Amino acid sequence: MKLMRRTCKQVTALLVAREDRSLPIVERIALRFHLAACRACPVFERQLLTMRNGLRAWRNYSTRDNA
Repeated sequence: MKLMRRTCKQVTALLVAREDRSLPIVERIALRFHLAACRACPVFERQLLTMRNGLRAWRNYSTRDNA
């Protein structure tokens, strides 16, 4: 079961890495276990998603749309 245990520091690194690449199945499972048990890491995950969505909206922003 130690294979599934991750520290918050490891999980935050996995969450950031997940933005760039697909994680192996073992890492995805470990991530789910940790996110279900931790109070802080899901907050960090939501912050990453907010930043990703904000950047996506910013990329699609055009000044012509507001004129």
